Amino acid sequence: MCKMAQRLLLRRFLASIISRNPSQGRWPPLTSRALQTPQCSPGGLTVTLNPARTIYTTRISLTTFNIQDGPDFQDRVVNSETPVVVDFHAQWCGPCKILGPRLEKMVAKQHGKVVMAKVDIDDHTDLAIEYEVSAVPTVLAMKNGDVVDKFVGIKDEDQLEAFLKKLIG
Repeated sequence: MCKMAQRLLLRRFLASIISRNPSQGRWPPLTSRALQTPQCSPGGLTVTLNPARTIYTTRISLTTFNIQDGPDFQDRVVNSETPVVVDFHAQWCGPCKILGPRLEKMVAKQHGKVVMAKVDIDDHTDLAIEYEVSAVPTVLAMKNGDVVDKFVGIKDEDQLEAFLKKLIG
């Protein structure tokens, strides 16, 4: 019974977060009503909330996502109505670890005009071959399912901004 109550509490908490609209990087306060749950037997789960306390969460990034498989790439990149920056990278790649966060930051600054897909070449070799990725990091700019621009290696923020502005148009 207690595990069911824990699951119910988690579902209510997540549903209350997902159903809210973010404003300026923070979510509105989460009310205690969303977290009410049945009490368990002694030693189990008990939830008591102080109404004076407020729980805040950070905004979930909707501009960057990891590709899970070929169909996911087709749905979220090729069929996307929004321009997509595709970051082909690898866990072992030092330059990728520098470029990735820099590129994510620049994409986030575009406020949804462009999204970023991250493709690990070790997990998705077929996609790397299909898009002729011979070195990492390789970044593709895709619009309406077509590759419209590409670069290999590290770029500074000014170069990334120019790359993104060219893609957005």
